[in-house]
Amino acid sequence: MEFRYAPFDPEELKRMGMEQVMKLFLQLLSQTGGDVEQALQWLEYLWERYKFFDGQIGIEEFKKYLERSGHVERVASGRMKLTPKGEMRIRQDAFEEIFSTLRNDALGNHPTARPGFGGDLLPETRPYQFGDLVTDIDFNRSIQNGLLRTGRDEIALAEEDLEVYEREHLTSSATVICIDVSHSMTMYGEDRITPAKKVAMALIELITRRYRKDSLDVVLFGDEAFIVPHQKVPYITNGPFHTNTKAGIDLAQRLLSRKRQINRQIVLITDGKPTAVNESGRIYKNPSWYLDPKIVNQTINSAVQCRRKGIVITTFMITSDPHLRDFVDRMTKANKGRAFYTSIDTLGSFILTDYVRNRKRRL
Repeated sequence: MEFRYAPFDPEELKRMGMEQVMKLFLQLLSQTGGDVEQALQWLEYLWERYKFFDGQIGIEEFKKYLERSGHVERVASGRMKLTPKGEMRIRQDAFEEIFSTLRNDALGNHPTARPGFGGDLLPETRPYQFGDLVTDIDFNRSIQNGLLRTGRDEIALAEEDLEVYEREHLTSSATVICIDVSHSMTMYGEDRITPAKKVAMALIELITRRYRKDSLDVVLFGDEAFIVPHQKVPYITNGPFHTNTKAGIDLAQRLLSRKRQINRQIVLITDGKPTAVNESGRIYKNPSWYLDPKIVNQTINSAVQCRRKGIVITTFMITSDPHLRDFVDRMTKANKGRAFYTSIDTLGSFILTDYVRNRKRRL
């Protein structure tokens, strides 16, 4: 597997603080699939070569720092592994890296056209109904209604005079994140699985931090599709699998069919090329360079089924191949969903193709 490297100033590494080394360590952890020992070996090589802290502090001090801070712990074998705090730190780091460059409103909420008890007060008012909150009463309008009804000499408010502010209604959503773990995610000289995991971890952190009532599941798809706990996303690695995008969408669709939320969505993170589908108890594969119409059509049919059930598919496509973009365009149009196109070098900047609103805009 090959990696891309960018020029840097070795003197800058010598001036790194412990927190900056921590961020480098988290990046290495993402590339090793959460293998602390492997990440530390890579970090030790860099430490010795570039003399972090100008040679005054060694790698052993950093290991003690990791243990003291509670990000890693030693198991019975003496090896180090991530703690739940360490797993959370990886997700937080991915969140900050990816979403820090986007506009504040790009993170969004879950607004609906219906007013309700949740959310901020709106300027519009309506007649009071039994059960409305007293704090939502517009007293200026209510008193005005009372004056109009009784006259200026005597003010006696009745229930019919009361008006309350409308509230923005925010609903919970059910989300399934589908991550491509096929072999193509580390082919062609590009490491695509690491940025894919970062996108997934950033989305997980966003949902768990801001929308705690939302339902969240994570599905991996290669030859087959299967569910993993979202806490295990840092440990994901891709394997010698084909890309059964249809299996991932179908499993996500089954999961969402069990949810009570009205708003349901699939977030698909992939390099965009389906190469397999399930057929009569076996896997039909076509790993050649071209897109197999049989595989493409079945995958798009699954996207259409999602549309009929009100399930929106949002695709994060981590490649710039025009042929693969054409497929994602077709699938997105069939589902009336959304697609974000990005390269592995510009993960924080996406072109959002919003087929729901039928327009394009850059975040």
